[in-house]
Amino acid sequence: MATSLLKSTPNVIHRRQNHFAFFSNSSSARNSVPVSQQRRSRSFPVVSMSATPVQTSLVKSAPSSTNTGLPIMVNACTGKMGKAVINAAEAAGLHVVPVSFGCEEESGRTFDIGGKEFLVHGPSDRENVLASALEKYPNLIVVDYTIPNAVNGNAELYCKVGVPFVMGTTGGDRDLLHKTVEDTKNYAVISPQMGKQVVAFLAAMEIMAEQFPGAFSGYSLQVLESHQASKVDASGTAKAVISCFNKLGVSFDMDQIKLIRDPRQQLEMVGVPEEHLSGHAFHMYHLTSPDDTVTFEFQHNVCGRSIYAEGTVDAVLFLAKKIEAKDQKRLYNMIDVLREGNMR
Repeated sequence: MATSLLKSTPNVIHRRQNHFAFFSNSSSARNSVPVSQQRRSRSFPVVSMSATPVQTSLVKSAPSSTNTGLPIMVNACTGKMGKAVINAAEAAGLHVVPVSFGCEEESGRTFDIGGKEFLVHGPSDRENVLASALEKYPNLIVVDYTIPNAVNGNAELYCKVGVPFVMGTTGGDRDLLHKTVEDTKNYAVISPQMGKQVVAFLAAMEIMAEQFPGAFSGYSLQVLESHQASKVDASGTAKAVISCFNKLGVSFDMDQIKLIRDPRQQLEMVGVPEEHLSGHAFHMYHLTSPDDTVTFEFQHNVCGRSIYAEGTVDAVLFLAKKIEAKDQKRLYNMIDVLREGNMR
């Protein structure tokens, strides 16, 4: 989570004053308004997102002394999340099988990832490859960090072959995704957010929404999320938080989310460190009372991908435990993983 703005550096505070009304319609008008009055504005204080973010390094951890030998298959292994998961899984003692699904252009090629060669298969032979992998590794669990438009097709394949999976890919038809798992009684962890600490925040939001419905009735909401330019869809995490605010009485449509994908804006307005432009997740939710006298801000800033990779490994270990116990429940999310309390 981002640290308090009380700890912001003078440079950050100066930037906040200069760009406080980033979403205002009139830049000239806002420049003439004293800062003290700007702070009462409904305009979204984007630059407060430059408070110290969570730093998540992709430096490989030391190998675990306890090797579980649990086999996992990481699809889209050549992607940045795929590589991060492979790093984290091997450090945790899991056995990452040397095959993966990829795009047609990668089909039949081998890629060196962390000193290990992976053979990538294209869309045409996925079912045979997956069935063969399951036959060779009966306890196999698949990790999916592919692309949004592959979510449903991949899930249908995993369920058809009978391979448990952890779905970290966002997008797709989420209702159909859940229905596919429920109808086939396949084991799966599905979550648009794998960062354990961020999930804990989401859980707290859900509890607040459930216990205090309408608590923010009449408040206006502004939401900004900044991700690397390659992320084409809106954040699933942001959508989940907005759903909670809707239950709390705030009127807000998902298409009102401000998506920041331009690197220059990310650097100058949002405050993303330059070295993390290619991998970050900055979110801010700004609430204002009807009379402009009260504001609330919630934010979580993450640099890098290891927070998601570590959470993914915890989800894999959790799912393996549920399968071994023959748990009657088959479909889980990251809140279920958190509640188990056995994270590393």
